[in-house]
Amino acid sequence: MDWFGRAKIGFAHAKSPLALQRRDGSATDLLKVVEASVPPCQLNPLLCNGHLQTMYTAVKQHGPPIYYRRKVFDADHKTYRGTFTVDFVVDPHQDADESLPPRTAYFSDEQFAQIGADDTRPMLIALHGLSGGSHEIYLRHAIAPLVLDGGKWDVCVVNARGCANSKVTSGILFNARATWDVRQLVNWARQTFPNRPLFGIGFSLGANIMTNYVGEEGANCPLTAAIAVGNPFDLEVANKTLQRTMLGRLYSRVMGTSMKKLISSHKDAVLQHTKLDYDRIQNSVTYLHEFDREVQTVSWGYPTENAYYRDASSSDAILAIRIPFLALSALDDPIAVHEAIPFQEIKQNPYTVLCTTSMGGHLSWFELGGGRWHAKPICNFLNRMATEIDLDAITHNVERTMSESQFASGFEPMRRKMDIALG
Repeated sequence: MDWFGRAKIGFAHAKSPLALQRRDGSATDLLKVVEASVPPCQLNPLLCNGHLQTMYTAVKQHGPPIYYRRKVFDADHKTYRGTFTVDFVVDPHQDADESLPPRTAYFSDEQFAQIGADDTRPMLIALHGLSGGSHEIYLRHAIAPLVLDGGKWDVCVVNARGCANSKVTSGILFNARATWDVRQLVNWARQTFPNRPLFGIGFSLGANIMTNYVGEEGANCPLTAAIAVGNPFDLEVANKTLQRTMLGRLYSRVMGTSMKKLISSHKDAVLQHTKLDYDRIQNSVTYLHEFDREVQTVSWGYPTENAYYRDASSSDAILAIRIPFLALSALDDPIAVHEAIPFQEIKQNPYTVLCTTSMGGHLSWFELGGGRWHAKPICNFLNRMATEIDLDAITHNVERTMSESQFASGFEPMRRKMDIALG
């Protein structure tokens, strides 16, 4: 056990991390930026292991008061049809919609028509965890310093289909490799805010999706940098680890029950748009892997849930990333487990740095007083990248490093077994 909640911090990285240039012309690299962004990790000593940290998330908390306005987007993918919702952080308002999560209202058509801008404010695009949404406390803690009390960032959250009181309008739900909605939103943001540097962050399942997206885009990724927090990386390993212990099965049961409730809340749409056996899902699903067996395999055509896990995992995607990328993981995370972290892949890619803490649980990192430590390295890293680093110079580094790539072999890290076009 770490002494009185003081967690050990470690870094995994390539021998020669990505070279970066500061705006003043001085040289640095990705590892140095990350190390400067990560403060000591002093957690609540009463929550002295990953289970206690993770279970404490069930304690009712208010969290930072983030206000949103929602826009419903029509999907432009020929296979992944329907709609998805995006919640944009806005100034406090009094017209919250009771049908949406707290402090959230819809944009009017007139309001959204005026959203475009030519400014250079940094913009963060966030993805939440399994069955969550923009209202999640771990997410609000992470973005609050960027937008409250004079924060200079614009932030939006892409809600997974059916989550955060969004509607299900097609037979295709979300899964761990469903990168199409975030891709459409990033492309829309690039056109709508042509001068803004765009950054991405994902949490848990959203971290897996964000990692897959950045890997799929490779050197053409429109994002300037990205962060993955509590990424399960290798879904098959993580799933088998959950099934191996009593507490692991408890977590799997909680997540399976949450997903079953999500299906239940969209019963009419599920019966209308999908081929899912609604009654079987409600009567036979207890654990998360059972949900994936009844829903993901049927929706997407995978023969088994393990085939889905192998195909949707983001561990290989690490090798294809060509933008500055920070992964943040707790080694005692009981859900995104230590065994699933692709340490060797991260050490092969100069664009990626992994920061680990010996404690923290799953998206927890609770400090004394209720704060969440993960907000500090996240915001420090984003602010350093946005204000200190010459972002235009990163493009030149990409071109130079790609020509000297150690990955120029027959291995294709983003080759998938389930063939679904990116667009």
